[in-house]
Amino acid sequence: MNFELTEQQQMLQQSVREFAEKELLPGVIERDEKSEFPVEAFKELGKRGWLGLPFPKELGGSEGGYMGYVLAVEEISKVDASMGISFSVATSLCAGGINNFATEEQKKKYIPRILSGESFGSFGLTEPNAGSDAGGVRTVAVKQGDHYVINGSKCFITNGPLSDIFLIIALTDPEKGQKGLSAFIVEKDFPGFRVGKIENKMGIRAAQVSELFFEDMIVPAENLLGGVEEQGFKAAMKALDGGRIGVAAQGLGIAEGAFEIARKYMMERIQFGKPIAKQQYLAFKMAELEVEIEQAKYILYRAALEKDAGRPYTIPAAKAKLVCTNAAMHVTTECVQLLGGNGYMKDYHVERMMRDAKITQIYEGTNEIQKLVISGGIFR
Repeated sequence: MNFELTEQQQMLQQSVREFAEKELLPGVIERDEKSEFPVEAFKELGKRGWLGLPFPKELGGSEGGYMGYVLAVEEISKVDASMGISFSVATSLCAGGINNFATEEQKKKYIPRILSGESFGSFGLTEPNAGSDAGGVRTVAVKQGDHYVINGSKCFITNGPLSDIFLIIALTDPEKGQKGLSAFIVEKDFPGFRVGKIENKMGIRAAQVSELFFEDMIVPAENLLGGVEEQGFKAAMKALDGGRIGVAAQGLGIAEGAFEIARKYMMERIQFGKPIAKQQYLAFKMAELEVEIEQAKYILYRAALEKDAGRPYTIPAAKAKLVCTNAAMHVTTECVQLLGGNGYMKDYHVERMMRDAKITQIYEGTNEIQKLVISGGIFR
């Protein structure tokens, strides 16, 4: 398998890297402290065609494939993991989730708005009693003539306070449990829709994450995803497969960003009369971390290539999510240690990256769920 990037992919990688360093790095510490999201910078991702990398031109995409999308999320997350996850959710979970099952009319109405950066997108599956267990969804949609009435709530919804478009999973037949789930495209101005509490988080603090409430919310019947009921569970799982590749790219980027900060620091920090990079124990530690990052990278890139090739990618996505996010947590923790007291200080970034890394092991399917998916493939 050839992992060499094409010239076009290398140019994309360089362009996103320059954007991240010029536009996102300044102010990233302040945004973390204030939980402020750079909306205009996000819109710029759309203007540059990056939000639409995995989509065809007829939907406003730029046809860079999932591999191109992974490279973009990775580069952004080296600097700003909050922007990385907002990008991933809008592109893979919301727009991607719609694209997987929508009618042509639904695709043309909603996807170009997200890919252009004009509208933020969110994905609503998680509820207080429905995390890893999608069967715990309690939000209910009842059809009444030419519309559905939806009652319930969602929690921990990334981009929630910013989004105009939401892919929401709800029960149309509560007696069937997860088999009775359906998916709906919801707009923020639908009657009965309300954004709840904006969460105060440990990490990815600039990303906007909130509750959503549906109180007799009116959704036109034409906004039932694909025009078919009871395919909500399938739609959610397929969206999450793609989203896990995005989170893996986020995790890889976090690990690489922290590693590079530690590498430069170790070449400049003098102790016992020489740079600490010359201390064999610390140098060997960095060697181990570089190998861990490289292993994660190739597992991630393989998952992206499988998706681009149209082959099954559920298990490769689970492997990538597991390995890359574990690497993010391990590498960032070690980098804090390698910087010593400075690593604990906000000015050096790695403490923020360590906090950001933790959630990557939890959302879009905890890493325990990834092991369930992977082991299921082993023992089929």
